[in-house]
Amino acid sequence: MKEIRIHGRGGQGAVTAAELLAASAFHDGKYSQSFPSFGSERKGAPVMSFARVDDKKIRTRAQILSPDYLIVQDPTLIGVVDVLHGLSGDGLVVVNTAKSADELGLDTKAKVITVDATNIAVEELGKPIPNTVMIGAFAGATGLVTIDSVEKAVKHRFEGDLGEKNAKACRRAFNEAKESK
Repeated sequence: MKEIRIHGRGGQGAVTAAELLAASAFHDGKYSQSFPSFGSERKGAPVMSFARVDDKKIRTRAQILSPDYLIVQDPTLIGVVDVLHGLSGDGLVVVNTAKSADELGLDTKAKVITVDATNIAVEELGKPIPNTVMIGAFAGATGLVTIDSVEKAVKHRFEGDLGEKNAKACRRAFNEAKESK
């Protein structure tokens, strides 16, 4: 089983990102679950969401304390929130930033991949909401879910032109992340 923790801020769609990741895994014929972790936070406050993906039924409903993968939708959380908490040295972190992994200065042995998801979102969607873009980047960086399943989940969640634009943004981030592996 692979466990994923997503860090973002209220309004960036971290919960939707976890749901889309779980739906993508389902479309790939895998078992999955997603769940949020937030209280009375408001827009801009740090939030987390989680997803699990496995080839067999997932029986646990416990919190994810030692994720295999991290998605950081907002790089300003680095240093404010312990985004690396529980991540093993052989894990992977996908960060939304125009900076290189070295420039981030993350103290981890885990692999760090960066994708400028906010810029992609602005160019493709007209809005700085990085959640769907980061799921595309995650798929490219890990191969845990296919880009076809991500696009299918996104188009199901967002109908019409918005779904098409999100799918295009996902594929663009997928290709960028795949190249930087």
